[in-house]
Amino acid sequence: MSAQLILRSTLPRALLSRRALPASAILIRHSTTDAYAPVPGGPIYKGTVNDPTTFPPPSRVHGSYHWAFERLLSAGLVPMTIAAFVTSGSQHPILDGLLGVSLIVHSHIGFDTLLVDYIHKRKFPILAPVMTWTLRTATVASIVGIYQFNTNDIGLTELITKVWTA
Repeated sequence: MSAQLILRSTLPRALLSRRALPASAILIRHSTTDAYAPVPGGPIYKGTVNDPTTFPPPSRVHGSYHWAFERLLSAGLVPMTIAAFVTSGSQHPILDGLLGVSLIVHSHIGFDTLLVDYIHKRKFPILAPVMTWTLRTATVASIVGIYQFNTNDIGLTELITKVWTA
């Protein structure tokens, strides 16, 4: 309050207008009075990097349901892998296919999280979408490859069993 009185009494109104003050002045205009008051940290300019980051709207897809699906998929891979190797892949091709697709979806989620965390769209405006679409293309190609390998060849668990015993 006393700083406002000192400013008012010592400086004429022409010097207190915004155009007369230098950009380095740490003063902000009050809406109720004509006085300027010092603000710790300097003035806040609208439309610059000083603006706070907006939070995205809440979404069920990107919230706890997404996290719970990732945890359930990760935990479900352990018994699914054991069941696929205990029963032969050629006798139970659905379990073999389900294991292959689950492994690919699990890998896709992990790589997508890596891209979201380290190759952000704001920092890499061209590379981030290219990497995201490369991951999506590779995921679809891998699912098609697993399907072809399980239907036209020996299957995933048979291949791993043969490699393990070789």
